[in-house]
Amino acid sequence: MPPIRPLPSVSGLLRRAAFWSLFAAPAGCLADAVPAPRLDGANTAWMLVATTLVLLMTLPGVALFYGGMVRRRNVLATMSQSVAIAAVVSLVWCAVGYSLAMRPGGAFIGGLDRLFLGGLSLDALAGKAGANVPESVFAMFQLAFAIITTALVPGAFAERMKFSALLLFAALWSLLVYAPVAHWVWEPGGWLARRGVLDYAGGTVVHINAGVAGLVCAMFIGPRAGFGRQAMTPYNLALTLAGAALLWVGWMGFNAGSALAADSRAGMAMLVTQLAAAAAAVSWMAAEWLMRGRPGALGLVSGAVAGLVAVTPASGFVTPAAALLIGGVAGIGCYLGATLLKRMTGWDDALDAFGIHGVGGIVGALLTGVLAAPEVGGVRGDFLVQLAGVAATVAYSGAMSFVVLVAVDGLVGLRVSGATETEGLDIVEHGEAVA
Repeated sequence: MPPIRPLPSVSGLLRRAAFWSLFAAPAGCLADAVPAPRLDGANTAWMLVATTLVLLMTLPGVALFYGGMVRRRNVLATMSQSVAIAAVVSLVWCAVGYSLAMRPGGAFIGGLDRLFLGGLSLDALAGKAGANVPESVFAMFQLAFAIITTALVPGAFAERMKFSALLLFAALWSLLVYAPVAHWVWEPGGWLARRGVLDYAGGTVVHINAGVAGLVCAMFIGPRAGFGRQAMTPYNLALTLAGAALLWVGWMGFNAGSALAADSRAGMAMLVTQLAAAAAAVSWMAAEWLMRGRPGALGLVSGAVAGLVAVTPASGFVTPAAALLIGGVAGIGCYLGATLLKRMTGWDDALDAFGIHGVGGIVGALLTGVLAAPEVGGVRGDFLVQLAGVAATVAYSGAMSFVVLVAVDGLVGLRVSGATETEGLDIVEHGEAVA
């Protein structure tokens, strides 16, 4: 009979169990051991810079760009609108805008889990291509987009809206128009995103949205007193050129920042942005030279902005050659939209918000469907899908902007009095004037 071995001690059993547990952990435990996404310092640093560049586009880019084009008596009022919009939209974004626009929810609107930015993650936010940047940076980056989109709209109705109406319009429009469209296109669960609409940095969300809203505003409010009968000489086109230059530089953060990473795709987005702007500046200048006999400084920078607008939806999807084509087409198209189309229709799109942003956004969005290259963005474009996205944005932005205008008009009134328009918004609305 074999010898009876003594039973192991309790301590021995525990030691053996601990030893074998190192090699025999259940599958669930191994899954739990996978490290969570970690913040990427390089991506975060780039996104902080890109966010600053996008904010620079409004403050002071749009303020200078628009302020130089209006008449002397409305310069401060026009520039003040950009600053006020930045403040109002920031508060709306904090309260509910970010949650509705960028958080998961339904197909048409986001959830309410980030009211007043509560619950912002201090850890990594896995963005496009695993960007791994803090959610606070992502929220601020998207806020800069909401600000400039809203700030573009007043270019269409410059020199004739009450300041009180402007503040209320900015709050309601950013919440009821911008936030839903941003959710449709940029939140993965949005209905246009699910259908494959390509908009890398804002062709539909920013430019078509703002351009169409501006056109609706201009038609609803009516033309400026004396429009088409008297000269409306810009105050200082040097300010406009300075603002356009800031827009051009800031657009690098606008488009390249939309990669949410410091990577090769961001680099390509920056390159094609520059090329499209250059091509559009030259094509607008050539068209104006041919039609008017000489090129204008305002036309040169308007062309550059048109190219920047048009390449925005395509910037993460196209090659440099395609960007040159987009810019060339946009320069000519927006020149015709800002001149010939405006004369034919008679609408007073004062600073060409629709002529540049609306037309340029539509051109860029549609060409993205034709020119998107899989080797750049990993997807192939579909013209009909892009056309559907454009149509949905035009229809919603136009209809809801009209609703907002009716509401604001009923609450505080939209248009300044004839006497105020004659004397100028600077003095009457703000009690100040330029020297």
